[in-house]
Amino acid sequence: MIDNLEYNTEREHLIIPEYGRHLQKMINHAKTRETKEERNKLAKAIISVMGNLQPHLRDVPDFQHKLWDQLFIMSDFELDADSPYPKPSREELTAGPDPLKYPQNHPKYRFYGNNIKTMIDVACTWEEGDMKEALIYTIANHMKKCYLNWNKDSVEDTVIFDHLFELSNGKINLKNSEEDLSDSSSLMRTKSKYSNKGGKKTKKKYSNNRKRY
Repeated sequence: MIDNLEYNTEREHLIIPEYGRHLQKMINHAKTRETKEERNKLAKAIISVMGNLQPHLRDVPDFQHKLWDQLFIMSDFELDADSPYPKPSREELTAGPDPLKYPQNHPKYRFYGNNIKTMIDVACTWEEGDMKEALIYTIANHMKKCYLNWNKDSVEDTVIFDHLFELSNGKINLKNSEEDLSDSSSLMRTKSKYSNKGGKKTKKKYSNNRKRY
């Protein structure tokens, strides 16, 4: 008796283990049938069994399509049977995903972030006027704040103006501007106001020694 025992390590590899070994044997048997009529009949019977084994798939759109795809996958794409859906191919399943395209608008000044470049591009499309000028100086002040957060020191306005000129491809030129940007200390004040040694927001403490009436 012991000599006839089968160990899983010696058995055939299960492509989709969730369906079990008996279903895999049914698919292997269907592949060996000589006529297509027999293979089609067995394939439909196997699909019915698969549906009963995976009842949670009944709420999934294209439930039957998924089962047929799994049938051909478990047959190692060797089952010659008619399917009501396009048959999957080995190449489709083994093909790697397309590489993700990460935004790299202007990696030279990463401390500004990609949103700054987007804001600059939008500002370039606005008509000349007070609104555009206000937006440009808002962007410049935000750039200065980003620079200070990264550098943790001071920065001259001319540096920000040069960077703004470069990032806008020469469309925004504040190099000869007589208006100064916000002072560095005022830009950094918000950061220091809400920070302490632990980096957490400091809350005002109230006395608990109140009289209760």
